[in-house]
Amino acid sequence: MSASLPDGALPWLHDVGRWISRVPVRTPYRVRLHGVSRMPLEGPVVVVANHSSMVDGPILFGSFPRRVVFLIKQEMFKGVVGTLLRKLGQLAVRRGEPDRAPLLAAQKVLRAGGVVGVFPEGTRGAGDVAEAQAGAAWLARSTGAVVVPVACRGTLRPAGTRRRFRPVVDVLVGEPFELPTDRGRQALVKATEQVRDRLATLVAELDSQRGEAR
Repeated sequence: MSASLPDGALPWLHDVGRWISRVPVRTPYRVRLHGVSRMPLEGPVVVVANHSSMVDGPILFGSFPRRVVFLIKQEMFKGVVGTLLRKLGQLAVRRGEPDRAPLLAAQKVLRAGGVVGVFPEGTRGAGDVAEAQAGAAWLARSTGAVVVPVACRGTLRPAGTRRRFRPVVDVLVGEPFELPTDRGRQALVKATEQVRDRLATLVAELDSQRGEAR
């Protein structure tokens, strides 16, 4: 067991999974990474990313120089796939309802100096970050972790278009930032909006670089 992974995870399997993410998973795409050097190489980090396609997670899993524990929707944790995800160190979270167990497990990873990845929109959509749930902000504020926004574009095929041959996927890592530590519900709401705003701004920046209007 590694302090940077949840209890029950296999570090060697996690690292094999990261290699699969960097090589076989990317074969159908041309992945371009930008700003990866902005990722802190030590200390607790909460990565927040937009989510437009099921491929986003697998691609991001191996895109950083550190192991990342992602919060993933409970529906993915079924059968052999669910067992594999747990051994990889990923955490199942129920959408749309209180679910403290995975948050507490993620909190433990962060307090040990690890990295936790969150898709703060909560569900897969257009990836434009219209709203954000409070889990990412709560984790960062309760552990003193810095927040690193990450924008991912190119995995979602535009509606009405044909299957694309090796489309370009861009991953842009933003500047790390800290959240205020004021207590209370309103402070958490304010911090959550700050996370959403930083991520939305980064997604818009990447869209601009890609020449896409949204």
